[in-house]
Amino acid sequence: MATRILLLEDTHADATRMLTWLRQDSLNRFDVEHVRTLAECVRRLQTESWDLLLLDLCVPDSEGLPTFTRAHAAAPGVPVVVQSGLDRETIAMQTLTLGAQDYLIKSELSASVLKRAIRYALGRSTTQRHLAESEQRYKLAIEGANDGIWDWDLLSDNLFLSDRLKALLGYAPHEVRNSLEGWYEFVHDSDLQPLQDAMQRHLDGGSEHFEHEYRMRHKTGIWRWMLSRGLAVRDPAGRPTRIAGSTSDITARRESQSRLMRLALYDDLTGLANRTLFLSRLSQAIRRSRRDQVKSFGVLFIDLDRFKVVNDSLGHLAGDELLVTVARRLECCVRPGDVVARIGGDEFAVLLEELDGVEGADIAAERIHEALGFPVLVRGQEVFTSASIGIASSDGQDNPEELLRKADLAMYRAKSSGRSRSANYQWQMSSDVHGELALETDLRHAVDAEEFTLRYQPVVDLDRGRVTGFEALIRWESERRGMVHPDDFIPFAEDRGLASPIGRLVMRQACADLAVLQRAAGGDPLFVSVNLSTKQFLEPDLVEFVTKTLKDGGCHPGSLALELTETALLEDPERAAQALRRLHGMGTRIYLDDFGTGFSSLSHLQRFPIDALKIDRSFVARLSQDAPDQEIVRAIIGLARSLGKDVVAEGIETPGQADRLRLMGCESGQGYFYSRAVALDRATAMVGRRLQGRLAHG
Repeated sequence: MATRILLLEDTHADATRMLTWLRQDSLNRFDVEHVRTLAECVRRLQTESWDLLLLDLCVPDSEGLPTFTRAHAAAPGVPVVVQSGLDRETIAMQTLTLGAQDYLIKSELSASVLKRAIRYALGRSTTQRHLAESEQRYKLAIEGANDGIWDWDLLSDNLFLSDRLKALLGYAPHEVRNSLEGWYEFVHDSDLQPLQDAMQRHLDGGSEHFEHEYRMRHKTGIWRWMLSRGLAVRDPAGRPTRIAGSTSDITARRESQSRLMRLALYDDLTGLANRTLFLSRLSQAIRRSRRDQVKSFGVLFIDLDRFKVVNDSLGHLAGDELLVTVARRLECCVRPGDVVARIGGDEFAVLLEELDGVEGADIAAERIHEALGFPVLVRGQEVFTSASIGIASSDGQDNPEELLRKADLAMYRAKSSGRSRSANYQWQMSSDVHGELALETDLRHAVDAEEFTLRYQPVVDLDRGRVTGFEALIRWESERRGMVHPDDFIPFAEDRGLASPIGRLVMRQACADLAVLQRAAGGDPLFVSVNLSTKQFLEPDLVEFVTKTLKDGGCHPGSLALELTETALLEDPERAAQALRRLHGMGTRIYLDDFGTGFSSLSHLQRFPIDALKIDRSFVARLSQDAPDQEIVRAIIGLARSLGKDVVAEGIETPGQADRLRLMGCESGQGYFYSRAVALDRATAMVGRRLQGRLAHG
């Protein structure tokens, strides 16, 4: 890009000579314009952009310094090179003090001298401009910065404190002395010596720069955390002569760090230690026990019994209230040196320090059982809770994770023994875990190989004894284990995240078999019901999957019933309601299974589009023995009628149960009295016969 130069010269010979030198330059590109009067020069400076002004001090309409001052005022940012005769050199030199970059004597002028003067003038002008910009940025940074600035002259012992620094402490500039004592008097007594030590260490060369965090007293009396940084200036001998730096208020950052630290080590809901902190304290206890064999310690792993029932029935906020209450009770059961932690969900752990043998852990567990035995008032309702507790002690060889795992295994043994119990870890428990791993491996292989079959238990019209549909029940035909009952693997599959893939296999097979059963029915209405696990029901693509599966099987949506428990509906009520509306809208029937065993089933019957209630087998089993149970069944049937819903009774095993249910107005039932669950070919035969009266046992 060419350098634009404006030349003010009234002598034709001088102008021609300079124009020739500049325009014929092969190394530099100069775009030169020539004017003869100051008036024209000023006009061109004010209306156009120029990189340099070559100025003759003596022109027709001006002479001497006024020529320079008027031209320079017209464009202060344009560098000026003055040219004059030898007799006016003194005046030319004066222009340097007023802002000119250089001056040239016409009698000594040559092409090289002219070009060198231009080059130097442009360079100096650029440097000056950058310096001015830098100084302006520095000034703006100081004025706009949130930090306070300080500067300590070590030779004179004078300390400068900026107004901003004083404002950080809430003071006006005149309220704080500009001295080291004026600074230090606001520093917290506990932090003053460490601050002075850090400063002196840097001045002595012990650190590359000075940086220290400390507290200073605000005008309000509150202590604020400050961060000061600085760097010393040293003489040639390396001795410090001054140190300057900045101070910023980091109170918010310190508080945020404190909160993050607490979140990292403590449970946000209960305020107890979390798993990370618990394992750290457990690691310390293990190291102490290795050094001192006399001191022993124990670990309790605590899992609340039936906590999910409270969560599902009363809501998650109620569950949180219960967890907080349990946390406070656990803290009351231990000594000051012990650690109580929330490991996750409804699981807690306790580290018992310096025990007198294993008995000490057993005693602590009993105290916890007793403390949790009292009712808890949650949202106006009394809730009773209990816990299963696993106990483990260390031989000094375990790592923290292993020891906690042993306590966890013991807890599961306690829970399987009847809940609200304690169990001490025994080595055989690890063998049980290996058995579970083998079961999980076999179950995953079974999913891949589709080793599952379906059995069908007929649902019967109680008045006519006529088969109206079937409930699909899964069986596992394992090559290694033989026929496995669902009670022996379904809970395990749900715990291991396999319930959804197994459920999808069941749905596909049930829809394929439904087509076979409907052909056998010869056009008469017939349905098949399929149980959905909570996890399968909450899958986002459930509706699309059901739609596709029905289409692939050639089945009408009205011939499929989906059985859900109340727990599935209450896991995420909004999602559940949305999914059920879509399923029901396409014609699929919705059955509420195990009705009467939850806390709040009645309050949700109108919210969800439910077609039928299935009376739990536990009520049916006691129909002939317990009058209160008869009233419960009667109430369920009456409620269903008033809401326009069907009723199916499960677990009918005797003629008396069937008769009572029929007299109460129950439309349908299923159970061993009519038939066990049978294979597809026998179910097809039942449909073909449409037997009247009681069905033979299957």
